[in-house]
Amino acid sequence: MLLGVIADDFTGATDIAGFLVANGMATTQLIGVPADDIEVDAEAIVISLKSRSCPADEAIAESLQALEWLRAKGCKRIFQKYCSTFDSSKEGNIGPVADALLDALDDSLTVVCPALPINGRTIYNGYLFVNGVLLEESGMRNHPITPMTDSSLMRLMEAQSAGRCGVVPAEIIDEGVKAVKAALEAARAEGKRYVVLDSITDTHLDIVGEAVMDMPLVTGGSGLGAGIARALKQPDLADAEDAAKAGAAQPGRGVVLAGSCSTMTNRQVALYKAKAPSRAVEPERCMANAEGYGKELAAWVLDQPSGPDSLSPMLHATADPETLQTIQKKYGAKASNAIEQTFAVVSGILAEQGTTRFVVAGGETSGAAVKALALSGFAIGPQIAPGVPWVRAIDKPYSLALKSGNFGAETFFFDCQMPEALAGLNLADK
Repeated sequence: MLLGVIADDFTGATDIAGFLVANGMATTQLIGVPADDIEVDAEAIVISLKSRSCPADEAIAESLQALEWLRAKGCKRIFQKYCSTFDSSKEGNIGPVADALLDALDDSLTVVCPALPINGRTIYNGYLFVNGVLLEESGMRNHPITPMTDSSLMRLMEAQSAGRCGVVPAEIIDEGVKAVKAALEAARAEGKRYVVLDSITDTHLDIVGEAVMDMPLVTGGSGLGAGIARALKQPDLADAEDAAKAGAAQPGRGVVLAGSCSTMTNRQVALYKAKAPSRAVEPERCMANAEGYGKELAAWVLDQPSGPDSLSPMLHATADPETLQTIQKKYGAKASNAIEQTFAVVSGILAEQGTTRFVVAGGETSGAAVKALALSGFAIGPQIAPGVPWVRAIDKPYSLALKSGNFGAETFFFDCQMPEALAGLNLADK
């Protein structure tokens, strides 16, 4: 095992797993900390937790259990994976988990690098940008659970963690691997506990990936994971294709479940519902009776056409920023939790009735669906979009596409459909 990844949600886990596979690293994704006796033959193991927004003590406990399992399997490189938009509250959970992992590994320094340039996430002078604008000015400022209102990764990390944070600017990274290593050692000597690594391009990620690949703990996004993978294994196209075959999507009845309220998911939903059967999920009905409403929604999905030449029906709980703010002010977290519960009910019923292809938008929604399907892990397939691979359950006949809210092109839900369903569709007219 070359790399062990502890991811704080399910879409983030498939995100980094997809980039590892794309760079030729045989990767298995596990749902939660597995039993001690499970045997996994892979170069990278990604353990998916649902620890992004739970109480910090729960996130720490689960992450330390994952660390213990990985170390028992002989893994010496640990990667703490979080979202490329650093999704977290002022209190955590990224910082508290990083502190606990560092202490458990008896180390005093790690790096912070959520950059993913291919999806518009870049870091300059320690500030996180999304498609060229500061994080706090992006759609993430309206996130219902983890609104991001500060773009300084140094301030965010110091507010959450027990140590001081520095930065290695792009100018030093441009000088190469030796310069980055020297800057990290200087930060350690200064008593820094965390160092943000500027990354504007994939070339920067290759440099920092090589510079940090042998640190006991690194923290960041899938872009850094890809850089480390390229440093550990020279990418080979044949290896990447072979690694992806085990997780390739299988044909079957499908559904689209959109729980994210991100800007891109709203656009994807609007485009898809103009062509495919769709139904909006009502928050009030979720809160009133998630079980009963979930059964009603599942019955609606099962009533829609299901042949290989049909677009998968969609259930969506997306909302524009103004509507989302109104819902949050009125109901708080109760609305989000009820919607998750409803999607879980829907997922379980659909699986029992023969649905095998699940396309899910949103980290919390993906976590609810995966838990409802009672899956233990995934084989990672080819990427549909950067950071969104197809994955196939290792113990059940399900193929899934688990999408972080702002990932994927506007046509993403179409890109997940069977070729027969797109044959008569005027793509230019979408």
